[in-house]
Amino acid sequence: MEIAKVTSKGQITIPIDIRKKLNLKDGDKVIFIEEGDKIIFANAAKVAFINIQKAFEGEAERLGLKNEQDVVDMVNEIREEMWKERYENND
Repeated sequence: MEIAKVTSKGQITIPIDIRKKLNLKDGDKVIFIEEGDKIIFANAAKVAFINIQKAFEGEAERLGLKNEQDVVDMVNEIREEMWKERYENND
């Protein structure tokens, strides 16, 4: 357990062990999440990344993407479609 003192401006210094565990660097943002009577303190970038992962869960299977080459092929197809829409349909 770590303890931090709150200043008159509401600031705290995050103990080094906690900063290391959360991989916090100078300028990083943190998030406070309320869960019942607890407040969870976390690295905001990590929370955002986890939420994005959850949002995309199952999408590769739904799109039939089985490997990295399938992703590359899909990106190339989309680029080709965008190129055609932008330049070939504006004659």
